[in-house]
This record gives sequence, structure tokens and C-alpha cells, in this order.
Amino acid sequence: AYAMQTLAAGAEAGADVLVLCDTNGGVLPSAIAAAIAEVRQATTIPLGIHAHNDGEMAVANSVAAVQAGAVHVQGTINGYGERCGNANLCSLIPTLQLKMGHDCVSDDQLRSLTETARYVSELANLRLYPQQPYVGRSAFAHKGGIHVNALLKCEESYQHIDPSLVGNHKRVVVSELSGKSNIAYKATEFGLDLSGGSEQNQQILQHIKELESQGFQFEGAEGSVELLIRRSRPDYKAPFDLMDFHVLVRESHNGTMSSQATVKVQVGDQVMHTAADGNGPVNALDAAVRKALVPFYPGLAEVRLTDYKVRILDGGAGTAAQTRVLIDSTNGHRAWSTVGSSTNIIEASWQALADSLEYALLNGEDR
Repeated sequence: AYAMQTLAAGAEAGADVLVLCDTNGGVLPSAIAAAIAEVRQATTIPLGIHAHNDGEMAVANSVAAVQAGAVHVQGTINGYGERCGNANLCSLIPTLQLKMGHDCVSDDQLRSLTETARYVSELANLRLYPQQPYVGRSAFAHKGGIHVNALLKCEESYQHIDPSLVGNHKRVVVSELSGKSNIAYKATEFGLDLSGGSEQNQQILQHIKELESQGFQFEGAEGSVELLIRRSRPDYKAPFDLMDFHVLVRESHNGTMSSQATVKVQVGDQVMHTAADGNGPVNALDAAVRKALVPFYPGLAEVRLTDYKVRILDGGAGTAAQTRVLIDSTNGHRAWSTVGSSTNIIEASWQALADSLEYALLNGEDR
């Protein structure tokens, strides 16, 4: 009764919209719809909804409110807000427009939704959730073999909208759940012709599954996936081969740490033996390899690491655990990711690092 009196006072004072607020975020959609319906009977003022996400219901509650007659929806980009956040406009806008027929924004503005979500996440210094509906990197990602097979025949079978409508795109990833269709799709995406057909696809798939059983993970390492496919071709020739490397980490008498790496790398019929210091063993190894390769491939000087992620896969083994390393790299105008896995963190790092440099060379980044 008090709430109804408050709304009546707002209407009498000339409010343009009466906004119902689920500020503690705990109401269910059915209760929101009932509240909107009750208030509609008591006023002719347009109604709105302001929902928080403490029960993971902010978007659903906002949709329920619109279905019950609300014409004004409040929210934030990516759902940012106190506690669990507010209603996510990046989910609400396309749902209202594409699924419910409401004209919220222009088609061009809708196509900029993914870009907007990522821009705001950068400004907020918060990583955009990859699985966020509509705009997340994985929102239209497919890895199950049967899914990809169906997707190739009818995209609507596993995509609820055309991702381009919101400025996103579909991705086919490779994992232990993949089938031959995944490999065929990725080969086409990379512009590679697998002359061996279905049998070659199966061999690549089996190799990937064997590597994943050893701790590799290729969903976030498409650079390594492309290299696996390339290496399956009989005419493939690696741009360089690592013959040997040695990494030394030492603490000096004044307590400072230093690292040095020596590498022996073969390019064609030439063998380069180089050494370099670094800020840690991986940096030293990277510097030594580049010292050997840059004279042959000057473009590698522009390639740099942007992220280095380490995950322990078997906590019970302590410091001897299987370790996965993911490296993100860029040359300033494109980016790629590679993976390594070993019980030796330096070896895992080298695997990811070598793939990163090899990928750059095979995609023209040496020029």
C-alpha cells in the first residue's frame, strides 16, 4: 500500500515514467509481471523497470516487465553495478529488438554492440566475460563434433541468432569433444587444403586428443591449432628447428637474480648458436632465440608477448605437477595464442613460445 501511495505521489507531481525497482535483486519474473500488472491498473503513467542481478534474474525480470507492459528499461553495459550488478543492456537490447520486435536502436547501432561491450570493459579495466551472451568471445563458439557438423548444414541449429547482427561472429574451436567436421572447418578457415580428406582429418583429431590428454588445451590457442594442421601436410617445412637450449638462473652475492639462456637453432642449412640475458628464464630464452632468428626473419622483431598464463593441472603433484602455458602474442596489428604443456615449466613455455614465433613466420609476419 505504501509503495502504491509513493507511485501515486510521483504521478501527481508530474513524473514522466514510474520506474519499479528490484534494488535488492531477489524478485522472480512472475512477481515482477504481477507488480507491473497491478500498477498499470492504478495509473496511466508509463511504467519502467530497474532490476539488479543478485538472483541472476535482472535480464529475465526486465523482459517480464516489458511483456507485462513496461516501456522503459534501465540497465548498464555488461551489467556492471554494485554487488552482482544491474540488468545487462548487452543482453536486453538484442533480446527486445530481435526476439520481441521492439525498435530500440538502429541496425547499425545494434551491429556495434559487441564493439561497445568490449570498449566499456577496457574503460572499466574489467575483462569481458567470454561466455557473456550475444557479445562474449564464446557466445557463438562451437566445439562439439555433432554441433559443428550440424552447423555446417544449418547454422540455426546451434545459433539462436545471426551473430553478425550484434557485431559478433561464430567460432569453431578444437578440443577433446571435436569431430572431423571441426578439423575440416578450421582448415578451410585457415585457407589450408587437406588433400588427405576424412582420413587426414581423423589423424589430426586423434593427435589433438592425445595432446589434450597430456595437458594441452586448444580452445584458446588457435595459433597452435593452425600449426598442427599445417604440420600434418607432407609438404610442410618448419622455418626453424631448435637443436638445443640451456637456461641458467642464479642469485648473485647481493641477492639479485639473473637469468641466461643459450640456444642452438637451425635455419635451412645454417646453425646459429646464441646466448642472451633476460628478466627471468623465459625472457632470456625468448631473447636468445630472437637473436638467432631475426637476422633471417627481421619481422620477428615486431612480435611481442602480451600475456603469459600458467595453470597447474595436477595440484597433488606439488611443484612436479603437469603445467600448461598459454602465450598471447601480437605484432601490433594482429594477435594469436599458442599453448605448451609439460611437467617442466620451462619446456612448456618454450613449446608455446616456439609455436608463437613459428605461427608469426607462417602468416607473413616476418616481412
